[in-house]
Amino acid sequence: MKNPWQTKNKETRYETPWIKVTHHDVITPGGSEGIYGCIHFKNLAVGIIPLDEHLNTWIVGQYRYPIQRYTWEIPEGGCPIGTTPLDTAKRELQEEVGILAKSWKLIQELDLSDSASDEISYCYLAQDLTLGEPCQDDNEDITIRKLPFQQLFEMTEQGEIRDAISVAAIYKVQRMIERNEI
Repeated sequence: MKNPWQTKNKETRYETPWIKVTHHDVITPGGSEGIYGCIHFKNLAVGIIPLDEHLNTWIVGQYRYPIQRYTWEIPEGGCPIGTTPLDTAKRELQEEVGILAKSWKLIQELDLSDSASDEISYCYLAQDLTLGEPCQDDNEDITIRKLPFQQLFEMTEQGEIRDAISVAAIYKVQRMIERNEI
């Protein structure tokens, strides 16, 4: 479809190694003048659900500064431009949880907050696992938790898991299990 917005002017207002915030002067679809703030992410996002032959999985807990809360999530990370999401998923799973997987399947692509940002996420199912030791980044303080996937799904249903990438991937894997695709 044709873009009903007209951009009159845009300028970068804030930039870090991870994001760039731009201010846009616009003409809205209704014809009035307005402004729009956009967040550009400099990395893609990846999320991974590792699943063993007994349908156990691993999640990570950490304090998330922007929301000032401790969260439980699937293993996730940023994919630098020029790197494939699958390569990043493999690296993140090994770094955060210490798991290598022989089988990988892309299960979901998401636009995470398309009213304010251009962040895209790729979610993977990792199987045929080999357990090892994590090698977390210096800026991470992560707790690793192994649990049955069904318990993780119940945590999501009860609102204990709120991270968008995690919720979408968990629901997708639950549907795959229900359809005997796993």
